[in-house]
Order: sequence, then C-alpha cells, then structure tokens
Amino acid sequence: MKNANNIIRLVLPTGGECRIGNTERLTIIAGPCAMESRDHALMIAEKLKKLSDNLDVNIIYKSSFDKANRTSISSDRGIGLDKALPIFDEIRKTYNMACLTDVHSPDQASRVSEVIDILQIPAFLCRQTDLLIAAAKTGKIINIKKGQFLAPNDMSNVVQKVVESDNPNVLLCERGTTFGYNTLITDFRGLTTMKKYGPVIFDATHSVQQPGGLGKTSSGQKKFVPTLARAAVSIGVAGVFIETHQDPKSAPSDGPNMVPLSKFDKLIDDLLKFDSLAKINPITEL
Repeated sequence: MKNANNIIRLVLPTGGECRIGNTERLTIIAGPCAMESRDHALMIAEKLKKLSDNLDVNIIYKSSFDKANRTSISSDRGIGLDKALPIFDEIRKTYNMACLTDVHSPDQASRVSEVIDILQIPAFLCRQTDLLIAAAKTGKIINIKKGQFLAPNDMSNVVQKVVESDNPNVLLCERGTTFGYNTLITDFRGLTTMKKYGPVIFDATHSVQQPGGLGKTSSGQKKFVPTLARAAVSIGVAGVFIETHQDPKSAPSDGPNMVPLSKFDKLIDDLLKFDSLAKINPITEL
C-alpha cells in the first residue's frame, strides 16, 4: 500500500513555498464560498494577502466557480468555469497566493489544473473513482472533503485512489457528519484518526452548516465557527478552511455559516496562538 505524504510542499505561483503538514505551522484556506465577480474576488484576495503578511501565515485563496450541489434548482450556481479561471490566474500572479477550487467532473480536472494549485473534491463526490483519478493525474495537490456519510477510517480507501494513481499529495478535510435531519456534528476523534492517512484540514464553516435548513437553501450557525476551529487547532492539524465574506447576508451561497471579513483577522490571530501551543505540546495517545 502506498502512503500519502506527511508534509506537502506547496510552491507559490511567483516564488517561495510553504509546507503543509500536521506538525507544521497552520495553513489557512479562505475566501468566499462562490466567486461573484472579478472585482469582488480581487478585493477579498487583497485583504487576505495583507493578513497573510501581517501575521506571517500562509493563506490559500478559495472560491467555487460552480456550486453544483445547491439545495434548489433555482439557486445561484456561480459565474462558471470560463469566467473564473482568468480571475484565479490574476489572483495568483498579483498576490503570489495559491488558489483552491472544486472540480465536479473528470473533464474539469485538467483544465482547472492549468491555473489552480489545489484541486478540491466535494464531500458528496469523495468516492467518485473517475473524478479522483482524473484529479490525481494532474499532479496537483488534492484536498478531499470527507463525505458527511463516511466514517473517518473510510477515508483510507479514498486516499488510496489518489496515491495509487501516482499522486501522494493529498489533504483530508473534515467538514462534519450528518446527524439526523438538517444537522451536522463534528467528531473530533476523527481528526486524530485521519492523521494516519495524511495532513488534515478542518473546515470550520461547513461544519456549522445546516443542510437544507431554510427549505430551498442551507442555513448555518456561524457563531460556533470560533469554537469548533479552536477545538480542531488545539488538537494539532495542518490547516483550517474558513469561508469569509464582507457581507455574509448578501452572499449568494452559504452566508449563514461564513465569517464576516471584519472579524476574520482576530479569529486567525487567535487560532495561530492555539496552533503554536498545539505544535509545541503535541497530544500523546494513550
């Protein structure tokens, strides 16, 4: 059985690199849920870049060009692949910031990989073998969201589909587990379990999502984002995934669980302090 890399080297677009691993300094994946426009994307990317410089933390820009799993057929899905790719490329070159986005079908993988540093596999698609293999073949880092229906140990088989396709650069992302109707919970034991298979990312904003909670859209409890993020970071993880928006109430997707941009700096500063403690004093299993 092949193993995923414990530490992943991410080469930045215009120079430099960062290391992503459970024992390395925390990496932040952040941005709006759905890409809305060039101006909006660049505005948020610029603010994230300033925060990255001020706190000396690596921030990877995240946004989706297509929200293919929206609750309702009438929901806004995003600006689309053709419009989004040049915007991602501009963000990368302007701010020397790596970018992450979702892919939903095998044919998207190679095209997206031309300008994207990390390909993300959505939770609902995490067992789609053809999609995983196509993503792996790009040679890019692959961030796999753990399905809401999977046990942490089940991710070993998911990871193998990528590493057996000759790509050991895999991130495992926890985003909550289905608990009854319209509710997700986080079993923090799963973070420790998944560390056996590679670097672990904790998705703090989707973990407080309430799928379908508003009927035709999802709801969420963003007030619990800091609580869950602190808990995850105190365990010792490779990174935290946090969606942010300057006005979550006006966001086309996932507004109820996104962190307001005005409160983002303080949250990240807080998490970095917990990360330092966790990495200096790692948990010892009994």
